[in-house]
Amino acid sequence: MMVIFFTGIGASMIAVGLVQTPLQLGAALLSIGLFASIYHPVGTAMIVSYAEKLGREMGLNGVWGNLGVASSALVTGVIGQYLGWRLAFVIPGIVTVLIGMTFMQTVAHEDRSGFKQAAAQARVAKDDMWRVIVALLIVVIAVSTTFNAVTVALPKLFAEPLVDLTRSPALLGVIAACVYVFGAMTQYTIGKLIDRYSLKTISLPLSFMLAPFLYLAAGLSNLPLILAAIGIVMGAFGQVTVNDAMVGKYTSEEWRSRAYAVRYFVGFTAAGGSVGLVAWLYEQGGFATMLHAFAALCLLVIAAAIILPREIKTPAAGRADPAEICE
Repeated sequence: MMVIFFTGIGASMIAVGLVQTPLQLGAALLSIGLFASIYHPVGTAMIVSYAEKLGREMGLNGVWGNLGVASSALVTGVIGQYLGWRLAFVIPGIVTVLIGMTFMQTVAHEDRSGFKQAAAQARVAKDDMWRVIVALLIVVIAVSTTFNAVTVALPKLFAEPLVDLTRSPALLGVIAACVYVFGAMTQYTIGKLIDRYSLKTISLPLSFMLAPFLYLAAGLSNLPLILAAIGIVMGAFGQVTVNDAMVGKYTSEEWRSRAYAVRYFVGFTAAGGSVGLVAWLYEQGGFATMLHAFAALCLLVIAAAIILPREIKTPAAGRADPAEICE
């Protein structure tokens, strides 16, 4: 599945760079989305299954994933400015296909025969499980919508208030990339904390970051805006790590891929709607209205953190040595 992910998304990106009609463009972008959807239920579950320290591994995964988000703004800005938008898809697409071929040659297939499924690493009281589900759904919808909206809008958000600093798309891409690096490092820090403290202990103070920074960013420009944007991505990326760890800690192996599939189906559905929402809010009152609206939405994140129940630690039983289950 991971080989299909790499080669499929790479080929689809190359196809975007070769399109000639709007219909072809839509089909190629749809293909990117279909292949991209493989990673989270497959790759994340794979990492959790073999993680010795769940928080650390999820944090590292988040660092690399969001360095990818950070580099997307940089790569797109630089290649788009100097080589054109088509090559901004074709070049990363070729690189992705090559990564897929390398993955196929270097990563062993799993042999799951006789493999004892990894147990959940923590649990909550049975009567409190509904609180976990409700909190997770609220945070996933609110954070996914806000995260995708900020990701889509950030370069444009910078282009207007930062006009005194630069008009270069490439430099704006560099600024956006640097902002995302702070978010990526936050994921590693949150991951380390997850191995030491309960999810509620981490989630509650983290939940207070998004709404204030989103609200303040609406009235800022230049360096203060960049600092507020750093706070926004740190809050959003930290919540993503908590959400992924929540699924990993509370579900056993046989249900984990399906749980991640549901979690990301809900998240990406909400994220997809955020693109049209950004456009509509911008038409109503510009970026100030958009940021204020998402700040209000992120108040729900605080409520979700409050209703999270206390967790009960359980021994990590049944985890096999990866060396014993790989060919």
